This record gives sequence, C-alpha cells and structure tokens, in this order.
Amino acid sequence: MADTADDLSTPLGQKTLRRKRRLRLPFTGLQALAAVLGLFLATFAGFALFNDNPLGGEPIARIAIREGKAGGEAAPQIAHGEAHGTKTPKETKEAAPGEQHTVTIIDGSSGARHSVVIGAAEPAPDDGGTQPAMMAGINEHLLEKSRYGMIPMVADGLKPFTVYAADADRAKAAKMPIVAIVVGGLGVGAAKTTDAIMKLPGAVTLAFTPYGADPGKLAERARAQHHEIFLQVPMEPYDYPDNDPGPQTLLATLGPEQNLDRLYWHLSRLQGYAGIANFMGARFIATDTAMQPLMREASKRGLGFFDDGAAPRSVAAQLAASQSTPFAKGDVIIDAVPTAAEIDHALAKLEGIAKERGFAVGTASALPVSIERIGVWTKALESHGIMLVPLTTAMLKSKSPS
Repeated sequence: MADTADDLSTPLGQKTLRRKRRLRLPFTGLQALAAVLGLFLATFAGFALFNDNPLGGEPIARIAIREGKAGGEAAPQIAHGEAHGTKTPKETKEAAPGEQHTVTIIDGSSGARHSVVIGAAEPAPDDGGTQPAMMAGINEHLLEKSRYGMIPMVADGLKPFTVYAADADRAKAAKMPIVAIVVGGLGVGAAKTTDAIMKLPGAVTLAFTPYGADPGKLAERARAQHHEIFLQVPMEPYDYPDNDPGPQTLLATLGPEQNLDRLYWHLSRLQGYAGIANFMGARFIATDTAMQPLMREASKRGLGFFDDGAAPRSVAAQLAASQSTPFAKGDVIIDAVPTAAEIDHALAKLEGIAKERGFAVGTASALPVSIERIGVWTKALESHGIMLVPLTTAMLKSKSPS
C-alpha cells in the first residue's frame, strides 16, 4: 500500500525517492544518564557494605616521624590533620620530642574510644601555641614542670617575687612618698610592647598577657631593660562571653581544679615574673569561692598579686592578707580618657594620693599618648618629692592591703 501511494503522488516520468528510516534507540539520553548514576551508587553502596573499614568517615591524621636529638630515637609528631568537614582534634597538635602524648581514636562502627600513646608532650590548648623556650636570666631551681610547660615554684627558701623584683633603693623609698606605674596589655602587639620597653624608665613595671606569638621573647627583652614584669591572667568579666578576655579564661562557674589547670597554662607562657595580675575579670575577682584557690596558689608559688582596681567589689585584698601574699591595688587608671590633658590630670591625682598615704599605684595601657605623657612626668617626679619605684617595692611598703 505504501508503494502504491508513492506511485500515485510521484509526477509522471520520475522515479520514486524512498525515505531512509532513522535508527531509534529503545531509551532516551536522560534514561541513559540515570542508569549510569544508578550503577555508580550501587557500586559505592556495595563498597560501604562489604569493605571492612571501621574508621571510615572519621578524621585522619598524618604522622611525620622525626629523629630525636640523642640516641637516634624517633619522636612522632602530628604534622597535619585531615577530616571531611571536621576540625583536627586538639590531641593532634605538634608535640615535643621524647615525651608521651596520648591520641584518642574513635571506632567508626562501634563508637568505642581508644587512647594511644605516641610519645609526645600534651599540647597547649585552643590557641595552637607551642611550649615557650627557656628565657635568659631565669633561675631554673624556681621552675617546675607542668603538663603545659615550666611554671614558677618556691625552692631553697627563694621565691619568684623576691628573685625577680626589680632593683630599687628601698631604704630611700621607705623615707619618702613613692609611686608605681603598671603598664599592661603587653605581649600581643610587638610594636606597642617594644615602645613601652624602650621609651619608659626601667622603674615602670610592665604586665604581659599570655597571648601573642612569642610573649616570652618580649618579656625577656623587657627584663634586659631592667623592667620588672608581671603576668596578667585572663579572668571572667560580668558580660562574658560577649566580652571574652581570650582562651583559657578563668571562670567563676568552673571548679577549682579546672581553673587551676587553666592557670597553669597561663603561667607556662613566659617566665621571670614577680607576680600575677587580673586581666579584666570583674566577676571572677569579686567571687570569693573562685578567688580563694587562685590566691592560695599564688602564695604557694611565691608570687605577688596585683589587682588593677577596676572591680569595685574585688575580694583580692582580703584574700591576699589571709595568705600573706604580697599585694597592691591600682589607685588611678591613668589613661581612662586617652588625651594628653586628662592623662596629666590623672598623674597629678596619683601624686596627691602618694603624698597623702605614702604610696600610690597607677595603671595604664601602652597607647602612644600614654607612653609619651608618663615619660615626661617621670622626669620631673623627683623634683616634686616623690620617688618612682617598681610595683614590688610599693607592695613591700604597703603595710596592709587596701
């Protein structure tokens, strides 16, 4: 019938042109793509079901083996952690050779945890910092080893407070009004820290936070310039965590053991300080149950305690007295308003307190204007009948905490 129809529709005298039939596949392109994807998924499912890999999907750590310094011992180090969308566990931070280090491995199928000792030191938490090297001019007998590094201790009747106090003419200081200046917040910004070290008189005490790439190196430089140093310990303010002092902050809600463990981390970050001071911490320093273990530890380790005076409800003075801990409290925040005129006014107020009471302590930050005005003021101070002294000298002159 088809040929007859073609003959009738074809003009006379012309041959019929037959149409070529197209080859049609029994499935569409989308169906083929779906089939390929289905095959891939089936293969992946089979691998997951029948392959014996209990740690599948868990974080992976690559361990680089380095030769030890002595005896050819190999000390493993966690070089780099890889995980699918997860952070490297805290246990996998770089470890020091020759010391034990425990890594927790999680069984992916059962969830069981296994602790494995790989011969490295426990890491410094959260900030990724490594244990600081020994600073110059440090009495090694006044250090003991903690899990974070070396921390101060009392030995052979010597205390860090006494050994690391800056030199001063204490006989002269006992006979005239004295002023101590504490410049804090140092160690994080190398430029501002260096300015404070080099531009301020050696009698100005410098307080370092435990943060920064290498606070110990800057503290060592400060001591080389005859500055006395204190360590600022981050403590909980009332608006924590909106206002967060930094990693390993001591919290009023934590137990004594947890806070002391955090304190040890801070103490290990540098050496050669005569005492500790609060860094922020209005809530913590006003909480008796939180402060008691801290003050006992400061006394046990032969350290003084400095309260910057910013917290009106602080219990530090009473607790320091009960532990016979050397203590002082800030009287004036010199650069609360960081203008030259207001700083000069605050310094004049500090002089007045010193003349009235016999001693006074001012606090400041390392702002350029603060450093400049304090430097000018100290040059004329002795002509006013007042002596500039390190903080430890003011602590010793103070008969009772105030």
